[in-house]
Amino acid sequence: MTQVLNAINARTGDVLGHVDATTPEALDAHCRAAAHAFADWQTTTGETRAKLLRALAAGLEAEREVLVPLADQETALGAGRLNGELDRTAFQLRRFADIAERGESFARVDDPAVAGPPPAGHPAMQRWSLPLGPVAMFSASNFPFAFSVLGGDTASALAAGCPVVIKAHSGHLLLSAAVFALCQRVLKAEGLPAGLIGMVQGGGRDVGVRLVRHPAIAAGAFTGSTQGGAALAAEAAARPRPIPFFGELGSVNPVVATPAELAANGAALATTLAGSIALGCGQFCTNPGVIVLIDGDGGRAINDSFVEQLRTALATQQPHAMLTRAMRGAFEAGVGHWAEAGATLLLSEPAAADQPPRPVLAQTSAQAFVATPALREEVFGPSSLVVRAADVSEALQVLQAVGGSLTVTLWGTHTDTADHRALVRGAMAIAGRVLFAGVPTGVAVTAAQQHGGPWPSSTRPESTSVGDAALSRFLRPVCLQDAPAWLLQRGGRPV
Repeated sequence: MTQVLNAINARTGDVLGHVDATTPEALDAHCRAAAHAFADWQTTTGETRAKLLRALAAGLEAEREVLVPLADQETALGAGRLNGELDRTAFQLRRFADIAERGESFARVDDPAVAGPPPAGHPAMQRWSLPLGPVAMFSASNFPFAFSVLGGDTASALAAGCPVVIKAHSGHLLLSAAVFALCQRVLKAEGLPAGLIGMVQGGGRDVGVRLVRHPAIAAGAFTGSTQGGAALAAEAAARPRPIPFFGELGSVNPVVATPAELAANGAALATTLAGSIALGCGQFCTNPGVIVLIDGDGGRAINDSFVEQLRTALATQQPHAMLTRAMRGAFEAGVGHWAEAGATLLLSEPAAADQPPRPVLAQTSAQAFVATPALREEVFGPSSLVVRAADVSEALQVLQAVGGSLTVTLWGTHTDTADHRALVRGAMAIAGRVLFAGVPTGVAVTAAQQHGGPWPSSTRPESTSVGDAALSRFLRPVCLQDAPAWLLQRGGRPV
């Protein structure tokens, strides 16, 4: 009997509609169709890939008036945010179209023959980049366009020459179905096989696990919780033929502020930081969840003032409803774990279950943060934990205890001093992106972007899920030695 999944209004909890969960037989068919499509798609030119990606971008924009209201009902993110996210998604698709058209999917290294015996002498060699094969792509809850059916993972995989089978997120079932239908219309119009973009739906973990285990799947891409990503990464590694799994997981994104910077700009920084903490109801992977303040050398009074400024600014924020009731429950449980672990709640106002949550600000010492794992857990929602360090050495211990983060922000390290060098070194050791101004929310889609870091922020710290380098996740190197001329004339495009 087919399982029926309910699509829920994020604001009211009412049922918006229903979709059928994907059966094991249908999942198998999607994966086999992707494998069949891969045989030809991997050999396509960059121009062919670019044409599809641009058509998908145009299709999204053409159906904006239908898709954005549907997304708003299922996520409560608001039309303004969602229109901007749709624009970003179309931008990503077109950017990877440009990348494919420039031939970056076929990057190669030419190493001509050198006469003479080894080690100096060697045959003619070329190092090519080959697509891995069908990618299992897991949609994120908090970006129903940009990290979903036609998000950056799909765009980069298609540009690399890989089909995708998408696991839709249960938080936006109807939107995912609508976008997938759009994809199928575009594929048909372009004369391309339907299996190039597949999609499965399902509650719980069974469908996702079955997808990762399918022998036709050659790689996985995931954005979501540490627990969920870790479980899927373990499944990918436990297959008879293990596959790479590129997971972007939880992150607390520390902000480290020097007393001098807060003395000069504390009020403005508190306002900016409060907006970042509450942005999108705190449901960003780059939400600043830990604020490290250094009390030594006269910093305590400055930091006390900043914490009060931040508490006041955060209290004025008006978060919207969270994406799902389950996330709301997890947020409240996470705040409770902070309190149970000894953190002081500086701002924690109760809110009725049918009302959006209120922002939370808590405080603890560096020693407690380092010693207490519960204080280091990501609390997904409009909250942040202030950690008071006695000196730079303790601040560095806090960063080391975090272990891995998508970002670290350093305020006030503009001059070259031993302490500032130590903070920069400590930040770079645990983060994929280090900021020296502003706040971490907002991830630019550009060539130099690195959206991934050491565990637990991602499963593969050498890869990024945002930016041009996301393409390389789905390519593997192959060396061709003394290759025939006809093969070399393909310029790196697989046969």
